[in-house]
Amino acid sequence: MKNLTRRDFLKISAATAAAAPLISAPSLYGKSANDKINVGVIGTGGMATGHLRSMLNMNQLKVIAVCDVDARNMERAYNITNERYAEDMKSGVYKGCTKYKDFRDMLERRDLDAVLIGTPDHWHAVQCVMAANAGKDIYCEKPLTLTIGESRDIIHKIRRTGVVFQTGMQQRTSYDGKFITAVELVRNGMIGKLISAHVSVGGPSTVCNLPAEPTPEWLDWDMWLGPAPYRPYNKLLHPGRWRSYIDYSGGVLTDWGAHHFDIVQWALDADQSGPVKVCPPGHEGCKTLTYWYKNGVRVEHGGFEGKGYGITFVGTHGKVHVCRDWIRTEPEDLLLNPSSMPGDLQLPDCSGHIGNWVDCIRTRRRPAADVEVGARSVTVCQLGCVAYWLDRPLKWNPQTWLFEGDAEANKWIDRPKRAPWTL
Repeated sequence: MKNLTRRDFLKISAATAAAAPLISAPSLYGKSANDKINVGVIGTGGMATGHLRSMLNMNQLKVIAVCDVDARNMERAYNITNERYAEDMKSGVYKGCTKYKDFRDMLERRDLDAVLIGTPDHWHAVQCVMAANAGKDIYCEKPLTLTIGESRDIIHKIRRTGVVFQTGMQQRTSYDGKFITAVELVRNGMIGKLISAHVSVGGPSTVCNLPAEPTPEWLDWDMWLGPAPYRPYNKLLHPGRWRSYIDYSGGVLTDWGAHHFDIVQWALDADQSGPVKVCPPGHEGCKTLTYWYKNGVRVEHGGFEGKGYGITFVGTHGKVHVCRDWIRTEPEDLLLNPSSMPGDLQLPDCSGHIGNWVDCIRTRRRPAADVEVGARSVTVCQLGCVAYWLDRPLKWNPQTWLFEGDAEANKWIDRPKRAPWTL
C-alpha cells in the first residue's frame, strides 16, 4: 500500500487536489459563486430531518422542497423549513417551501440544483439515478444500495451524468478526525504490517413474514414499497424496523457496516476494489464472518476491542482501536508522542460532511465519499450478507463484480424491481 503523509490525507479528504473536475450540472449553469444552491429533501424521516436542520443553517443553501410518502413526516419537514426561514424575514412569515408526495414531480423543477436522499435503502439506487439524469447534485444516505448489482451499476450511471455525489459516510470527514488518524496510522505502517481488521456491527437482514394490517391514511404504501416486491402493510415496517428485512435492507450489517467497513476499505487503499473471498462462521475454521483481501489481510465481522460498534486494526508491531467516541493505540505513544506521527494531518476546511458536499458542488470536484467509495464499501457488507444467507464460503472478483464459478451465488447479485421502477 502507498505510504501517505498527513498532507496527502488533507488532499484526499478535501477532494480538491487529486480528483478530476466534473462537468457542471445543468441546474447550476448561469449561477454565480454567491448564489444559493437550491436543495430538495427526498425522504424526511429521523436522519434526513437532522440533515435538514443542518442545511437550514447553511448560508450557501436554500431548501425549497420536501418530499415524503408519509404525510406526517412531510408536514413536519415543511413546517421546520418554513419556520426556520421565517426567523430571517421582517414579517416573521415564510411559505417558500413546497411539499411533494412524488419525488419525480420535485425533480422536474428547473430551479432545483441538488437533492438530499434519506429514504429507505431499497429506494436509494433508483432515486439517485433519476436525480442524476435530471442533472441534480446528490447527497444520499448510506448504505448507498440494496444489492451488489445496484452498487456495480450506480457508479457508471452517476459518472456519466457529471453530477457531484456524496454518500452519507461521514466518518471520512467528521468525528474530530479519529477515523482519518486511524487510517493514516495503518497506511503509514505505524503498527507494522497490517495483519487483520476487526469490525463490530450488527448482523444481516432476514425474510419478512409479518402479517397484514390496515394501511394508515397518512401513508402512500404502494409508493413506500416502490421497487420492492408488493406485500401488505405492517406497522413494524413503517414506522419501524424495515431494516430487519431482506426486501428493504441488508440489516445492521449494511447499515452500520457501511460506516465501519468503509474505514477498513480506506485503510487498505481499496476504494476501487474489495475482498476476494468471504467465509461465514462454521466453515474453514472461521468462528465469525471473515473476509480476505488480495494482499493477505484478514477482516473479521466482530472482535473490536471496545464496547459497542468500532474497529480494531492489528499489525505486526501494534494495534489501533477506533470508534466514534475515542481512538486508542498500542503502544500508546503513537498518539501521545506527536513526533512519532508522520506529516501534518488536518480535517477538510468545511463544516462536516454536508459542508464537504457543498464545497464540491461549487468546485465540481469529487467529495470525500464519492459514488464509487459508497458503492465499494456497501458491497463488502452485501458480500457478507450473501455468505450468511447461503451459509458457505464464496470467492469474489472485485473487477468483474462476479462470484467466481458460482452460479447460485451470482443469482444474489441483483433482484427484479417492481414496475415501473428500473435503473
